[in-house]
Amino acid sequence: MVSESTYRRIVENASDAVVVADKEGVIRLWNPRAEEIFGYSAEEAVGRTLDLIVPERQRERHWAGYHGVMASGVSRYGKGELLAVPATRRDGKRVSLEFTITLIRDEAGALIGPAAIIRDVSERWQRDRELMERLTTLEAQVAQHGQPA
Repeated sequence: MVSESTYRRIVENASDAVVVADKEGVIRLWNPRAEEIFGYSAEEAVGRTLDLIVPERQRERHWAGYHGVMASGVSRYGKGELLAVPATRRDGKRVSLEFTITLIRDEAGALIGPAAIIRDVSERWQRDRELMERLTTLEAQVAQHGQPA
C-alpha cells in the first residue's frame, strides 16, 4: 500500500505539470512543474479559474467543452489520448502543451473534477514548424528546378 505522503511526493516531484481543478474550473492543485511552465506560484494559482492559463480567444471553446465533460462525467481524452493546446504564461508568452486528463471521483463515485498531466512541448513544436517550412521550401525548389538549391 502506497501512503498519502508518497503520492504527494510523486506529484510534487513529477517532471510534468499536474493541475487539478474542481467542477467549476477552479484550480485546486498546482505542482512545482506547473509553477515552472506557467510562471505562477501555487499560492497565486490555487483558487483561481483555469482562465489563468487558457488564452482569451480559446476560452469560450474551452469552457463549453469543460462544462460538457463536468455535466456528462465523460471525457473523450480520458483514455490516455493527448490533447494539444496553446496556453498563456504569466509573462504573456504563449506555450504549446500536450496533456492527458483523468476525471477524479470521490469515494461515492461523484465527479470532483479533472486532473491534467501537462507537458510543455513548445520547443518541439517550434522545431517541427521550422522543419515543415524547410520541407515546403525544398519541395517548391524541386518542383521549380528539378532539384533542391
